[in-house]
Amino acid sequence: MKKKRVFHIISHFDVGGAERVAVNIAKSDNPEIEYHVVELIRARSSFTQTFVEELREAGIKYHRFIVPGIRFHYLFERMAALLFPLWFVFIYYRYKPDVIHSHTEMPDLAVYHFFRLFPWCRKCCKVVRTIHNTRLWEGLPATGRRVEKFMIGCRANVAISASVQENYHREYGELAPIIFNGIAPVEQQPYPHLKPGKQNILFAARFEQQKGIGTLIEIIKALQDDHRYHFHLFGDGSLKKQAEQSLSQCANVSIHPPLYGVSRFMQSFQYMIMPSEFEGLSILSIEASFNGLPVIINSCPGLRDTLPADWPLQVSGNSLEQYMELFRHRLPDVNRDALCGQALQFVDSRFGVHQMRRRYEAIYLEPRE
Repeated sequence: MKKKRVFHIISHFDVGGAERVAVNIAKSDNPEIEYHVVELIRARSSFTQTFVEELREAGIKYHRFIVPGIRFHYLFERMAALLFPLWFVFIYYRYKPDVIHSHTEMPDLAVYHFFRLFPWCRKCCKVVRTIHNTRLWEGLPATGRRVEKFMIGCRANVAISASVQENYHREYGELAPIIFNGIAPVEQQPYPHLKPGKQNILFAARFEQQKGIGTLIEIIKALQDDHRYHFHLFGDGSLKKQAEQSLSQCANVSIHPPLYGVSRFMQSFQYMIMPSEFEGLSILSIEASFNGLPVIINSCPGLRDTLPADWPLQVSGNSLEQYMELFRHRLPDVNRDALCGQALQFVDSRFGVHQMRRRYEAIYLEPRE
C-alpha cells in the first residue's frame, strides 16, 4: 500500500513550540504515513545540529532551504517565503506530497505563495495549517488577510486552544476546530549550575516583548534583596541586551543562551516563571507540568489554558504587586508536591501526544473533497 506523504513546513530547525509540535507529530509510527520536515529559514544556532540528529534518529526525512536566518525587519523571512516556491517545486514533483502542513506565519506565507504560483498542485495535495498564536501577522496585516482568505478557502485551519480559536473567529470569521498540542514527559537529568540553598526559578523563552521581558526585569529587580530566590534566564532575542544591562547589578539572576532540550532539566528547578503578554498554547508550560515543575504565570490567553482554572500561581495583567505577593508570602508556604500533582492530572487529560497524533492523522488520511 502506498504511504501518504505528509510534509511539515516549519520556520527554523531550532528551539520553538511550533517546531516541537511538528516533530512530535512526525515521530508517529503510523505505517500509512511517511513524514518529511521542511525548514524555511536556515538556522545556524548551537541547537540546529541536535535538531537534525533528532530527525535522523527518528527516521524523518528533512529538507533545508538556503535563505539564512538573519533578523532584519522581516526582510529575510519574507524573502524566504517569496523564493520558497522556486525551490520547493522540485521537491514537490520528486515526492508528490499528499499533505502540506504549515506552522507559523512565515511558513504559512511560503505555502500561500507556492500554491499561487503553482495552483494545479492543489488538485492532489491537501493543506493543513496549525494556528499557533492568538495574534497573527503583527506588522503585516494586508499580507495576513490574503493568506487567511487562502487558508479558509482550503479549510486548512486547526486551532491549538480555545483562546486561539476565539481570537481567530473574532478576527477572520472562521471557527476552526481545536486540536490541543501534544506533549510527553521526558527523562530528567540534573542541571549542573543551580544555586545551592536557593529557590531556583527558570525562565526559558525568546527575549521579546510578547514574553513579558519588561515585567520579568521588574520582578527580578524587586527581589534582588530577597536571598531566597535565584533566577536562571535562558534565551535569545532583540531584548536580551536590554535585560543584561538592566540586570547587570543584580546578584539574583544568571542569563544564559538558549538551553536546548530544556524539558530534560525541569525537575532541577523549583518553579518556572512565564510573564507572557499572550501565547497561542504554551508548549513550555505543558512540558513543565508533565515534568514536575510548577509554573508561575500571567493569566493571559494561551497560558491560562494550560493549567487548571483555580491554579494558585497566577497573576492578572502582569501585576508586579501580585507577583510580589506570590514570591514573598505564598511560595514559601505552598505545597509544591500537591501543585505538581494537580498540574499533571490536568495536562495528562488534555495534552497527550498520542491523542494529538491520532487527530491530525485522521485529517491527513481523510479523502480530499
